[in-house]
Amino acid sequence: MPTLNHLYKQGRMTWTAQGRGWISRPEEVLGALATDGFHEFRREMAASPKGLRAGEGAWDGVNLRTRSVASVTWTARPTPEPPVVFIEIDGDFITCPAPTSAER
Repeated sequence: MPTLNHLYKQGRMTWTAQGRGWISRPEEVLGALATDGFHEFRREMAASPKGLRAGEGAWDGVNLRTRSVASVTWTARPTPEPPVVFIEIDGDFITCPAPTSAER
């Protein structure tokens, strides 16, 4: 599973100044955070009418080694566009992924 930095480098996570967030698939962002050592402790999904995809959600995770806390929220855009994803780690809004120690 790729890290946040890999998603960014591969163009699977792109910054939108207009939306002030990331255009990406939430599942990929959550998977990347898991690769970076974060473990889910809360997830919420907005209810959606039957047959429509859920467009909004929130997720919180903790890295047990570093004690960092990550929060991710996402909002829907018109289908088939991926949602706008907002990422915070330890209260800092992430606007550009930092390379991991293995990537430095």
